Amino acid sequence: MTTTRKTKKKPSKSSKSKKVKRKVKDAVATQQNILDEALKEFSARGFSGARVDRIADKTRTSKRMIYYYFESKEGLWLEVLKESYLQLRELEVDFHLENLPPMLALRKLVEGTVDYHAAHSDFIRVIMTENIHKGVHIRQVPELREVNRKAIEIIEDICERGIKEGIFRTDLEPVKLHENISALAFFNVSNQYTFGFLFGQDFTDKKTHVKRREQIVDTITRYVRAS
Repeated sequence: MTTTRKTKKKPSKSSKSKKVKRKVKDAVATQQNILDEALKEFSARGFSGARVDRIADKTRTSKRMIYYYFESKEGLWLEVLKESYLQLRELEVDFHLENLPPMLALRKLVEGTVDYHAAHSDFIRVIMTENIHKGVHIRQVPELREVNRKAIEIIEDICERGIKEGIFRTDLEPVKLHENISALAFFNVSNQYTFGFLFGQDFTDKKTHVKRREQIVDTITRYVRAS
């Protein structure tokens, strides 16, 4: 009696392609999960106090996998910095401020910056930590200068249009204007516990946040307005 040997069916090219795409998608999701948890860990404990094994536990991965993706704890820190700045710059682009009158565009930019800082306190604390380390890590990511150049280009456009229409003062410096907006928005997070305790303010309260945001908008718009 003869038996017929069954041959295994080779996976089709489309099947292989789907598996590859699924692996890539899973890898991207894993890396993003690691970055999200790393941001929380670094924010809570700083660069020196953060532990990669805690991040591994939270993401159900391993230190080995984290080092495979990011090479080192410092590499992970740098990627967290890059990711955070990229998200902020992308938010500013998504406002499409070039389609708004200059004063309204500036108001929306200030409101969005204040709201973003308040909603992303982990990012602010990581920036505070990097400044404690005198920016030694961020200097290893020169491309961040180009990433953040976009913020200045947006303000340059607003200023140019405002000056042309005669509603902005003519001596505005876009970098300094960006500096002032960032400083005021940053303060609400960086000093919320000390200033809040000393003067009885809760910066996390919604009404307090809205009132403070309007004060910042008023400060900036008064500053740029032509006399």
